[in-house]
Amino acid sequence: MKPAADSKKIDYKKPDNLISFDKASSVFMSNTNHEEDQPCHLRLTDPQLPISFTLGEYDEPAQRYCPVGVYEVVKNDDGSDRFQINAQNCVHCKTCDIKEPSQNINWVVPEGAGGPNYPNM
Repeated sequence: MKPAADSKKIDYKKPDNLISFDKASSVFMSNTNHEEDQPCHLRLTDPQLPISFTLGEYDEPAQRYCPVGVYEVVKNDDGSDRFQINAQNCVHCKTCDIKEPSQNINWVVPEGAGGPNYPNM
């Protein structure tokens, strides 16, 4: 993976809602079901690494390679950055487990029978 400083930012077209959809709609259409009060199935080996290393070096790529926006860098009240995992939006594609440059994200099988339900496939 190239460092962010050596890469051009991609300006993606807006979804057309016919063939392409926004991330929230894509999560909805996957019929993903998660049991309430489950432990997070997306685990960080080093919880500090996304902010201390990959944000500065790669502009935290998880917020772009995840197709449904599970990962975000958000601002705390004091203005510092925080890596947030929205595991309830995960469609279990395992892209994060494959693409993470530091291999810091470990995707584990969620508890229960949750996950996407693709009835027409």
